[in-house]
Amino acid sequence: MSSAWDAPLTERSGAVGVTADGAAWLASAGPYPRSTLALWEERPHAPVVLPCGTVFDVVSAPAMFGRLMLDRLWGEGPGSGPVAAFRGRTLLFAAPGAAQRLPSLLEWEEWGSDGRPDGRTSTVPPLLCHGTGDAVTVPPPLTSPQDAATRWMVAPDTRHPWLPGPEILLWAAVRAARAAVRISISHPADQGAKVYDVSRRR
Repeated sequence: MSSAWDAPLTERSGAVGVTADGAAWLASAGPYPRSTLALWEERPHAPVVLPCGTVFDVVSAPAMFGRLMLDRLWGEGPGSGPVAAFRGRTLLFAAPGAAQRLPSLLEWEEWGSDGRPDGRTSTVPPLLCHGTGDAVTVPPPLTSPQDAATRWMVAPDTRHPWLPGPEILLWAAVRAARAAVRISISHPADQGAKVYDVSRRR
């Protein structure tokens, strides 16, 4: 019997998604990994809700700002862990514990509601940090090119993907904020999907 994971990604009718090892990693976050994998075998285009805090945390940013963070991570930093686009948000998968630590680091950087007198923080949208006790909806293992709103931007490809910690995410947010200042708000968002070289992960 043929499995959805048998063919290489490039041979699955143009679909783009996670590898079998990446699916196993994602499923391991839930209480019933085998059931999740069985669901994906039957319905590989089905999104699922997975808990945060044990296998991964998730930092959620508005789509454009999340793209800026991702560009900084790959352009000047160590790369990223898995990243998904989901309904107008960018979901950056992070090391467990990052969701608890990142808000205090952001506050220390005077990211709070008062901000700095120079107004820098007015360009930074709120980052939603999902950790222990939270859950997120992740895109399905396989997405087609027309699924631009819900897709993997950096798909999980191993059973033990590298995940950035809070300090790296803070670094990316600070640099994304600087880049956001230089981008006109009237500039249309780039709808094209970027490809990131996952072999560069550290």
